[in-house]
Amino acid sequence: MNAVSRRKFLASTAAATAVAATPGCVTAAVRARAIGANDRLRIGLIGSGSRGVGAHMTSVKKFAKEMNVEFSAVCDPWRLARENAAAKAKEWFGRDPKQFVSYRDLLAFDEIDAVMIASPDHVHTTHLEAVAKAGKHVYVEKPMATEFDRLVRAVDAVKASGVVCQVGTQIRSLPSMVGARDLVRSGIFGTITRVEEVRNAERPYWYSYLKDARAEDVAWDEFLADRPRRPFRADIFTGWYGYYDFSQGPVPGLGSHYIDLVHSMTGAKTPESCVCLGGTFYWKDAHKFTAPDQCQALWTYPEGFLVSYVTNFGSSAGNLKRLYGDKGMLKFDNWSAPTYSAEGGPKRDGSIRGENEVKPTEHPDHWLDWLQCIRNGGTPNAPIEAGFQHAVAVLMAMKSYETGRKVVYDAKTRTMRTA
Repeated sequence: MNAVSRRKFLASTAAATAVAATPGCVTAAVRARAIGANDRLRIGLIGSGSRGVGAHMTSVKKFAKEMNVEFSAVCDPWRLARENAAAKAKEWFGRDPKQFVSYRDLLAFDEIDAVMIASPDHVHTTHLEAVAKAGKHVYVEKPMATEFDRLVRAVDAVKASGVVCQVGTQIRSLPSMVGARDLVRSGIFGTITRVEEVRNAERPYWYSYLKDARAEDVAWDEFLADRPRRPFRADIFTGWYGYYDFSQGPVPGLGSHYIDLVHSMTGAKTPESCVCLGGTFYWKDAHKFTAPDQCQALWTYPEGFLVSYVTNFGSSAGNLKRLYGDKGMLKFDNWSAPTYSAEGGPKRDGSIRGENEVKPTEHPDHWLDWLQCIRNGGTPNAPIEAGFQHAVAVLMAMKSYETGRKVVYDAKTRTMRTA
C-alpha cells in the first residue's frame, strides 16, 4: 500500500469510526448487526390509541414469532390508552411492558431497539426527530408533518442517523398497488395527463373518534406539546382529527395515501405548484371543529401532469380514483382490485382491449417489510424520502388553503413560497 492509499484508508477508517461512535449517527449496517436474527427485537410504541394498538401492535403481532419481536414499552398521555396497550402487549407478547407518559422517558429506556410512532399529527415530526437522534429504528405514521421546517429537520435527522425508517403509507405495499405501479411504469397508458381522487363521506371521520375522557387521566400539556395552552376538553383530546391545530383535515389525513400512490406509480417526486380551497361548510355544531369538511386541491408536476384531490363530507356519493393516459385509464377505486382499459385514450392503439384486472405483484406486508429491513439493513418500501415527498405535497396544499394563494416548491433548495 503506497503512502497516499494508506492515508486515504486511515482517513476513511477514522471517519467511519467517528460516525459509529457518535450518538444518533449510527449507520443502518451497524444497527442491523446489533439486532441479529437470533436477538429479540424490542419495540416501543409512542401513541397507544386506536391506531397504535389496532394497527401497529396488531400488525406486528402477526409476525412476532417469525421475526422474534416484542413490545417492551408503551407511551401515551392518556392513562386508559397506556393501560390498554400494556395489557394487550402482555397478552400478545408474554410480559408487562414499561409504561410512560412522555416520549422522552420512553427514549431514555434502555430496552428498546425500535419505535413505532402513532401519535397525533402535530407531534409526528417532534417524535420522529427525537427517535432518530436516539438511534432507534422507526415506523412513523402519515402525514409526516404539519409544518415544513420541522419536516426538513426530522428528515435530515433520520438520514444522519442511518436508522431504518418506514413511513405508514401502507397502501403502496399491497400486491394490487405494486402491480398497478408496475403496469403504469411499463408505459402501457402512454403519456399521463391527469390523476384524480374523489373521496367523500356523509360525515367527517373525526366524529367516530369522540370519547369520554377525564382531565385527571390525561397529561394535557404533553398532548398539547407546543400548541397554545387552553383548558382541557374531551372532544379536542379524543377528536383531535377535527381540529386544525392538531390535524389539518382530509388532504393530509386521507390525501397523503393517495399522493403517495401517485408518486409510487408514476415515479414523480414532488409537485411544482399547488392551489387548494375548502372550509367547514356543513358540519357545524357544539364541537366547533376547525378542520375543513370540504376541500379541493390541485397540484402540477414537472413531469407534465395534473393531480386532483377532492373531499365532500356532506355526501358519500361520487367516489373515484383514476389515472388517465392518452392510451388508456387505470381505475383504482378499490385499492385491492384495480382495473384498466383503453377508455378515453385519444391515442388508444388496440394494445389494451376491454376492462382488465391488474395482475398483483407479490410484496411483503408493509409492517413485515420494516421488520425484515431492520434485520437485514435493507431499504423499506416507503423510506423517509417517500414520506418527505408526500408531506411536501400536502403541506403545499395546506399553505395554499391558509393563504388563498398558489404555492410553488423548489426541489433544489427545498423551499416553498406563495406566488
